[in-house]
Amino acid sequence: MKKTAFTEIHRSIGAKLVEFAGFEMPVQYSGIIDEHLIVRKKVGVFDVSHMGEFIVKGKDAEAFIQRMTINDVSKLFAGKVQYSAMCYDEGGIVDDLLVYHCGDHFMLVVNASNTKKDFDWLKSHASGDVELTDRSDEYSLLAVQGPHSLATLKKLTKVNLSALEYYHFQRGTLAGVEMIISRTGYTGELGFELYFPSDESLGKKVWQAVFEAGKEFGIAPIGLGARDTLRLEMAFCLYGNDIDQTTNPLEAGLGWITKLNKGDFIGKKAILKAKEAGLKRKLVGFSLAEKAVARHGYPLSVSGAEIGHVTSGTFSPSLERAIGLGYVAAGNDEVGKKLNVVIRGKEVPASIVKLPFVQKP
Repeated sequence: MKKTAFTEIHRSIGAKLVEFAGFEMPVQYSGIIDEHLIVRKKVGVFDVSHMGEFIVKGKDAEAFIQRMTINDVSKLFAGKVQYSAMCYDEGGIVDDLLVYHCGDHFMLVVNASNTKKDFDWLKSHASGDVELTDRSDEYSLLAVQGPHSLATLKKLTKVNLSALEYYHFQRGTLAGVEMIISRTGYTGELGFELYFPSDESLGKKVWQAVFEAGKEFGIAPIGLGARDTLRLEMAFCLYGNDIDQTTNPLEAGLGWITKLNKGDFIGKKAILKAKEAGLKRKLVGFSLAEKAVARHGYPLSVSGAEIGHVTSGTFSPSLERAIGLGYVAAGNDEVGKKLNVVIRGKEVPASIVKLPFVQKP
């Protein structure tokens, strides 16, 4: 298993380590519910160094990314980040990703479990003056998330973090280390993601500085377990659960990043065709009447007839009730509609709710 620059730190503070995407990663420390609420109320730090980072250079780099992704890259400028996705010719999703405009080049940040697949996909379509490099092993990545993340990190840098808008980034020095400071995250909270060279001594330096700065706010390390419950409360899609190669971005609620009015891109024809024919299913959020958790793959039914399936489910620590995402057949997606989650043969009542589950001000 691969390690990150923080693996020994995780082990020394009692993290429960598991294999994830080929890496030894912390799934939890004090417990998922406790960690989840720390991020919602205080500030937490995630090691997400397992994510993939690709650098795209060359005079045709922008045109290449425009053809490979569904969002409109031409709207980006240096210092701006864009959420996007790549699709297959048939309209299914290769992966969702972030596109960073770094001035003279781009950085693509992809899901850890898809790094090789994504790189091979991009490489097989590269043409013209495009230089594509997989730099995934060269970056450490810490996500500092929660209402006190700004107050914590402000102590460690001269960069004006207060002026850094959502989905923007800046290069600068933090804790004495040169890095990319990005106003992004996967929790729905105020937060930042820190990209810097993967090196154990640098990692230890940044980790210790961030935890010292956040001590007064009750800062804590957060594992992948709470990362999943936090993103689900915000209805952020998880690749392999809510979206995959069988999913059209429109049915997944990703129409807002699918720019069908831009030039040609891979999957555009299939997505347009599906839209014109009328979407056959839609991703919805639901809340259960009981504490039972809806697991990935569980059937969703109405009056005994199956109408879809669960893609993600958990007990929401913020709402103190069970929630989930799932696909339902067209016509069954209105907020307030009653349905059932079939759990081990038993129909558990649920109802469709407005997304995200947790509304942020």
